[in-house]
Amino acid sequence: MSDIKLIVLGSPGAGKSECVYTKQMNVDGRLTGLEIYDPCSQKLSMSKELSRADGFLIVYDISRRSSFVFAKTIICSLREANVRMCRRDTEAGLFLIGNKQDLCHMREVPQEEAQKVALEHRCHYYELSAAEQCQEVNDMFTTIVRNIILQNKIKDKRRPSGSMAKLISNVFGKRRKSV
Repeated sequence: MSDIKLIVLGSPGAGKSECVYTKQMNVDGRLTGLEIYDPCSQKLSMSKELSRADGFLIVYDISRRSSFVFAKTIICSLREANVRMCRRDTEAGLFLIGNKQDLCHMREVPQEEAQKVALEHRCHYYELSAAEQCQEVNDMFTTIVRNIILQNKIKDKRRPSGSMAKLISNVFGKRRKSV
């Protein structure tokens, strides 16, 4: 079983209410432990939490432009810091999420604008209503977990072998039999 740890960031009132949430999911026949953490304080200097994150969910309210501006600030802060302390590749781990789609009649942030920001900052983008679209929220988390697992597999293939014998063998050729 693999574990995926996500941190939820965004302005107060954007629709992120959990402090810590854990769940086991079956994604493509693979049992995965999912931990979602909302640090509540929104201080990005929490190196312990950032260093253990596989991904960041940056949530904004589509009916409040100020929450979108705050979300962009968070993305820029994560990118500027290059998230060196994050144990995973942030290309796979940044998700911009427009919440409260049920308030589309009060929309202040056009979907096209949010998609453009996500593209510019190399984030994945979702828009949904956490209050009304339970299945879409579940599908989003399944897609996020699937994406992170795939990126981790790609990253693991690029890693050099950890065995000293294999390293020496790669540098100096095959090992000779002892006499």
